[in-house]
Amino acid sequence: MERTLWVVGTLAFFVVCVWLMYRGWQRRAASQAERIGELPTVPAELGAQVLEPTTGLYLGSTIAPSWQDRIAVGDLGFRATAELTRFERGILLQRDGATVIWIPEESITAVRTERGHAGKVMTEDGVLVIRWKLPTGTEIDTGFRGDDKTVYPAWAREMTGDEQG
Repeated sequence: MERTLWVVGTLAFFVVCVWLMYRGWQRRAASQAERIGELPTVPAELGAQVLEPTTGLYLGSTIAPSWQDRIAVGDLGFRATAELTRFERGILLQRDGATVIWIPEESITAVRTERGHAGKVMTEDGVLVIRWKLPTGTEIDTGFRGDDKTVYPAWAREMTGDEQG
């Protein structure tokens, strides 16, 4: 009987911990909702493709400049396999099982590589990070770990070329 009580107590403790984590995530999303607002919609015309699509893992988005302040609004905080493509009018991030993220060209402030993002730590320059401004004015970082990291310099170079042009 004593063993059964220990098992039931441990299971109850586990359920309470999971429920508290869920409630914390909901409260975080509610507190961020106004700062995040509505994401830009994908326009009908994307312009010419500037860089070839690259596949990888969407790591999540964080409120800049903190690489660990994960956004909990909608599905922005969830990791997903994704494809990243650069067009003349912006960056298209198509995620499996999640909404598409459109980053308009005029919203992009930086494209760089980092060691970590959204709680995920990699080797040096293992994560491609896109810093951009939402329509609300909030600046966020979107992290992407590409399957082929040799494409990162082209992404960073393309941003540098845009700033000079």
